[in-house]
Amino acid sequence: MGVIDKVKARVAAPVADTLPNAELPLDSIIMQDCITAMRALPAKSVDLIFADPPYNLQLGGDLSRPDGSHVDAVTDDWDKFDSLNAYDVFTRAWLTEARRILKDNGAIWVIGSYHNIFKVGSAIQDLGYWILNDIVWRKANPMPNFKGTRFTNAHETLIWASMGEKARYTFNYRSMKTLNDELQMRSDWEFPICGGQERLKRDGVKVHPTQKPEALIYRILLACTKPGDVVLDPFFGTGTTGAVAKRLGRRWIGIEREAGYCSAALERIEAALPLDESALVTMQSPKSAPRVAFGTIVENGMLTAGAVLTDAKRRHRVTVRADGSVMSGDVTGSIHKLGSTLQNAPACNGWTFWHYETPDGLKPIDTLRQEYLLATQP
Repeated sequence: MGVIDKVKARVAAPVADTLPNAELPLDSIIMQDCITAMRALPAKSVDLIFADPPYNLQLGGDLSRPDGSHVDAVTDDWDKFDSLNAYDVFTRAWLTEARRILKDNGAIWVIGSYHNIFKVGSAIQDLGYWILNDIVWRKANPMPNFKGTRFTNAHETLIWASMGEKARYTFNYRSMKTLNDELQMRSDWEFPICGGQERLKRDGVKVHPTQKPEALIYRILLACTKPGDVVLDPFFGTGTTGAVAKRLGRRWIGIEREAGYCSAALERIEAALPLDESALVTMQSPKSAPRVAFGTIVENGMLTAGAVLTDAKRRHRVTVRADGSVMSGDVTGSIHKLGSTLQNAPACNGWTFWHYETPDGLKPIDTLRQEYLLATQP
């Protein structure tokens, strides 16, 4: 049995154009042209699309290092287009199908280089998507510019877009802040290009020239999907998206027309170990977390009326009252309002600003809120 026959035996059958309402081929690869395959998938059926389309690099001739050695670049037929106009037509065609199969609260991520990302961005806007961010992936170990004729290309750009200006979308803000050591996640991300054991090779040769690092896809899926969401990658390659989706408890669909890439992707995904279910429970955003009034903490005796709260540096003091308000001198208010008043600040998060005394020193009263949630939430 040849390579193609082996792959065909292990991937989803191409989705027929005559079955527009076919069930989603979850956790499998469709070995087919991406536009044809997407055209046959049900409308509004996918939560997120991550796309790493051909860059149309327009390389003229072979690339060589100063020592004369060959540079392993993208020279495959799938990255070649007859003209820039042909690339535009292709881009708009697959983005049109992507928009049709995305749910109303879905989103799309597209990665590219200066060769194609501006054309992709223009098409995204023309087709009615709404760009939320452009993310710069700064490569920690970029390939040098061997000819010395340009700056080193040390980054790629990702576009994140929703279905429209007013459309809802998933953004796990709290998870991103936790991932970034309690700082807001910025739009410039640094990862090394794929290498080491993660880089797939056969007989010492790279299986795919533009394999993306799993850490990059991990951050995207953690930020913009929930466990059980369906993630589609229409340019599946060696299956990075599928491997990460499996680890994070997401469902995935890959579309890839090259049999060799399909084979490598299947082998890789089968070896990927999903995270333990408890590890998938990421921190909730303030909007989705259950609300707890400070008065509830007082009602339940976790802090009593008359208790004294201070800020972390003990510059301000307030006394807890029976109704859950706090008092400083003759001034009373909520933990948030009085915190902002005493600091002469426009706002204050009282849960993190005010602290209570324990045998181990000061602790933020948010500790009590978390204890209450752990004790009362199923």
